[in-house]
This record gives sequence, C-alpha cells and structure tokens, in this order.
Amino acid sequence: MLFSAHWDSQVEMVSHAENYSTIYDFYGFPEELYHIQYPAKGDPSLAKSVHDLLQDHGIEAQADFERGLDHGAWVILKHLYPEADIPVISMSVNSRLTPEEQYRIGKALAPLPEEDILIIGSGGTVHNLRAVDFTKRSSEVDRWALEFDQWLENEILSWNLEALFSYREAAPYADLAVPLYGTEHFVPIFYAMGAADSTKQAQLLYRSYVYGNLSYSVWQFN
Repeated sequence: MLFSAHWDSQVEMVSHAENYSTIYDFYGFPEELYHIQYPAKGDPSLAKSVHDLLQDHGIEAQADFERGLDHGAWVILKHLYPEADIPVISMSVNSRLTPEEQYRIGKALAPLPEEDILIIGSGGTVHNLRAVDFTKRSSEVDRWALEFDQWLENEILSWNLEALFSYREAAPYADLAVPLYGTEHFVPIFYAMGAADSTKQAQLLYRSYVYGNLSYSVWQFN
C-alpha cells in the first residue's frame, strides 16, 4: 500500500479499486513518459481491512473505487515491481493535518507490516520547484538543501518526534525545502514513520539531488 503526495484530500481516502488505470498527472515531460502503462491490480478485501483499521482508531476514511494510480505511485512501483504483479492499495495524504495527526494515521496501520504488507510513503524531502535550477549538474547541490536534509537525517535516526513534528520552526531552511504550497510532498514521511512506531528504527538507503536542490531520499523504517 502506498501514500502518494499526488493524492491530497481533506479526508483519508482508501482505494478499493480492483484494477487501476495509469494517471499522467504531469506536464511538459518527454512524450515517452505518457506511453508508460502500469496495469496494477487492487485488493478490495485488503482495502476493507485498512479502512476498518482506520475507523477502529477513530480516523475518518472514505472508499474510492475509480481513481487510477498517479505518478507518485506508479513511478516508484514501476521500479520496485516492474511486472505489476503485486496488489496495490492507493492511499491519499492530507497536508492540512498536523504531523502528529499524519503520524497517527500511519500508526493505526502498524499491524499490516507484520502480515508482510509493505507500506510506502511517496513524496520528497526537499521539493521546491520554484527553487530548482535546470542548468545545474547533479554534483552541484545548494547548501540549504543539504543542511535541511542533514537535519532531517539526524532527527529521524534518533526518532526525535518532538523536533520532527515542529520541523517548520526547528529545521534550517524549512520554508525553502518544504514550501507551504508543496507541503504534501513532505508529509508522506510521517505516515511511513507512524507505521513503524513499534520499533522506531530507520535507515537511509539512498540520497541524490538534481537541479541544485530537488532531493531523492529513500528511507527504510523497520
């Protein structure tokens, strides 16, 4: 199951779809990207279990039966499972909630990994499209992006929820790294961390940058 930054809703949405279409929710990219198909299947039975878990924890949720997979979902899944041979439950995020509330939603789903169900939060730790510089090489990284990601790394590894939940005040360059207009790209990390609350173990698997500051970080929460 996957929380996508590209599905931002005021109420937690759980996909009950049996089959997904591929959504091309981006503009101005190479034509080849618009021909990629990711014909994932859903799992309505598992979706109902997810829905029930949320409601058991007092979290309002609604079912969606028609929405396809946006590129926040299928781009990642295409790399992880190129044959689209695993069932997918697509989930929305709610950027209007506090980090504590987002973490609580993930925590409500903590029993699922014990059943070999992978929970993915798809977004970006530094995602400010107004600050990117398309002329910069991947080796040229803005200092502010590095400092924000380093702060985030330190606090995640120590599972310092107090600092993380107040990241906008506590983190260096938070307003640049997580602009108010793009908060939805940052918040999936709280959903994913919440699902690992019982162990509170984190590992940074990968990080790179493009266009000066757009970061690609892969965190694993055990």
